[in-house]
Amino acid sequence: MSRLQLRLVAIAAVLLVAAAPLFLDPFSVTLANYIGIYALVALGLVLITGVGGMVSFGQASFMGIAAYSTAWASALMDYSPWFGLLLALVLTGLVATILGAVTLRLQGHFLSLSTIAWGLAIYFLFGNVDGLGHFNGIPSIPPITIGSFALISSERIYYLIWAVLIAAMLLSHNLLNSREGRAMRALRGGDAMVESVGVNAFRIKLITFVISALLAALSGWLYAHMGRFVSPTPFDVTRGIEYLMMAMVGGSGYLLGAVVGAALITLLKDWVQDFLPLVAPNAAGQLEIVVFSALFILFLQYARDGIVPFVAKFLPQVRRERPRAVEPLPRRTQPEPGQTLLKVDNAKRAFGGLMAVNDVSFEVRSGEILGLIGPNGAGKSTMFNLITGALPATGGKVVFTSSDITNEPQRLIARAGVARTFQHVKLRPKMTLLDNVLLGTYARTQSGFFKGALGLDRAEEEQARHEAMMQLERVGLGDRPFELAGNLPLGNQRILEIARALAADPILLVLDEPAAGLRRQEKLALAKLLRSLRDDENLTILLVEHDMEFVMGLVNRIVVMEFGSKISEGEPSTVRNDARVQEAYLGGVA
Repeated sequence: MSRLQLRLVAIAAVLLVAAAPLFLDPFSVTLANYIGIYALVALGLVLITGVGGMVSFGQASFMGIAAYSTAWASALMDYSPWFGLLLALVLTGLVATILGAVTLRLQGHFLSLSTIAWGLAIYFLFGNVDGLGHFNGIPSIPPITIGSFALISSERIYYLIWAVLIAAMLLSHNLLNSREGRAMRALRGGDAMVESVGVNAFRIKLITFVISALLAALSGWLYAHMGRFVSPTPFDVTRGIEYLMMAMVGGSGYLLGAVVGAALITLLKDWVQDFLPLVAPNAAGQLEIVVFSALFILFLQYARDGIVPFVAKFLPQVRRERPRAVEPLPRRTQPEPGQTLLKVDNAKRAFGGLMAVNDVSFEVRSGEILGLIGPNGAGKSTMFNLITGALPATGGKVVFTSSDITNEPQRLIARAGVARTFQHVKLRPKMTLLDNVLLGTYARTQSGFFKGALGLDRAEEEQARHEAMMQLERVGLGDRPFELAGNLPLGNQRILEIARALAADPILLVLDEPAAGLRRQEKLALAKLLRSLRDDENLTILLVEHDMEFVMGLVNRIVVMEFGSKISEGEPSTVRNDARVQEAYLGGVA
């Protein structure tokens, strides 16, 4: 399927939505309105949970804050519903920022439990604040008006609801295919890799959290003025769980999944409420949750990733165009060969009583390849983490290009020109090769969330895509840029990590066991690539590697570590003949 055909399908879908009130009865139009309102909340959950990997049960609370804000402003204070919208967005955004700043540093189930906690607190707040009607709610909310046209009936407000939803989906689509959107998608799987390419992971999490809350706020505003009555009941934690179920059923990693999930759950709930009284008239309310649970378990058995990805497997794939050649991104000026680029001075790192790195000192000079070797447990990877900021040093100093970077945040060290790979490969398996490498260009580009959502970053995005494509071709993976990274064998995944690091245009390239898992011919190709980076581009490389044949034939100098301490340093021939190295690392064999 071409992009033109995809656009025609999208236009046809929009026309179908626009024509729906002409063919549906009033009750069905009302049901469609609720689907659109719920889909906005589910869309926020797609962004925060499906994309960002943060499970939230509290989105109904943000919907409630907005609904009560506009109800108070318009019904009690006699302001316009449009002022109510402004108040709803500002207040919801403020609350989300405060809650996010407090809770988003939590990990795993602790974050999810915290969303339940403040969701319950906000629910009871609605019912106990004087002036908000307590648990009786606020009635007589005026309808939204556009000029003198009041959106009183379901048919009238239908078009506003679905126009807001379609606009939100379009902006979200643009955002996810932008610089900041890739950072959002990279959040799943931990912060280490994200920070290593210069991304402030907490900032991205917080903004994603606030965006999802603002989508729920739009939903709450529409809900209040459509039903024209609010009470605490629709905004409790059980509704939050229901919205999360909508996102999961539709496909939590897909924007369309929000609409599909909201439609399925809403229609199914309506059907169950109609059907159960016929079967069990005295226990219909109690059986509803049982039926829903059984259907959800059945769904998980056959389409656990969601309906949208399940159906998409049977549809033709969209043909994607390779990045076209454009003006390249600006590049750094590499320092003159022979200068001291990195200086490690008496570095220490202790884990309790274990001294993993103990008074290690060495220098890396511009334009050389320095090998850091040693037996397992020697402290090599820990030393790498101290240099790149992934771990704080217990003592000593690390200086890079005359600046003290000891204990600096990893993202700032990355922005200064240090790019790295990891001992255990850190890629995003459900992102394409091209998108994984594009992450490396993050610090070299500038477009923010607003430019990305509005599609104003296309020129810069084309430059970044061209850069990423060049690096894929450079490492030999340019023939399949749209392959998912998780489909690659381990050796090629390591090569892909190098391409991502090169896309950052580093001054110092730090490679942690880059040849692990590679076949002989692949190792020869990698050695050729690293030599060309050193000889042709004056790029400085620091690497850890266990393959002695690979290291000895590649590096200019070697530093040897054992039990956290440096035991030898020099040219490969000197180190090979060092008795301490032969004993510690080579088993005493010359």
